Amino acid sequence: MSLAALPIFVKLAGRPVILIGTGEIADAKRRLLERAGARVVDEAAAAALAIVAVEAPEPIVVRLRARGVLVNTVDRPDLCDFTLPAIVDRDPVLVAVGTGGVSAGLAAALRQRLEVVLPVGLGGLARALAAAKPAIRRRWPESGARRRALGAALAGPLDPLWEHEEDAVATWLADAAEPAPALLRFALASGDPDDLSLRQARALAQAERVYHRPEVPNAILDRARADAARIACEAAPAASGTGLSVYLEMAR
Repeated sequence: MSLAALPIFVKLAGRPVILIGTGEIADAKRRLLERAGARVVDEAAAAALAIVAVEAPEPIVVRLRARGVLVNTVDRPDLCDFTLPAIVDRDPVLVAVGTGGVSAGLAAALRQRLEVVLPVGLGGLARALAAAKPAIRRRWPESGARRRALGAALAGPLDPLWEHEEDAVATWLADAAEPAPALLRFALASGDPDDLSLRQARALAQAERVYHRPEVPNAILDRARADAARIACEAAPAASGTGLSVYLEMAR
């Protein structure tokens, strides 16, 4: 399954961004750019990005693209080189929801749901983890062990969907142990990733390696972590290795 677009976060502080247009929509885009620290400029200025919010954008887009500028054209996904997502801000955590310009209303609805789910203190947890990086590296010098320990913590005592005390990360560090190796086995009812159970989806998102029968479709394997090893095999391994592993087969 290919991505319709690659989501990236661009640091705009102090950088020029072209904004062309007037009215309510253009004003909203200006506020968003200024909130990101961008320097809003007109078409004549040199910039790498542009937002166009006018009734007849085609000639403007042609001119900008000829200069190598990446363009977002409001309400015209066919004239967009990039799109602007709906944003949930838990500084420094940002969650962006995009639909490739297909439905801004759907993206906004999903953002509203996430606003309710994500705790206000999520940014504080992120900052505490950043401050604890030296201590975490000392505790788990090997990168694999460090990743497993953090994964176990964020699936348990440091669950990002909970509110935490200020000393939650320090308390975890004082008590944390290396997660025991584990192999979870799943017989899949179908090859449709929408049919995955919550437990199966979570295991795929956390596993370091995915052992699978050859007939398990890529649509399922794509739900695993991007850096997880995919290992085709005819049977579950006798020894799965450190951390969490998953074995997938189709139900008979």
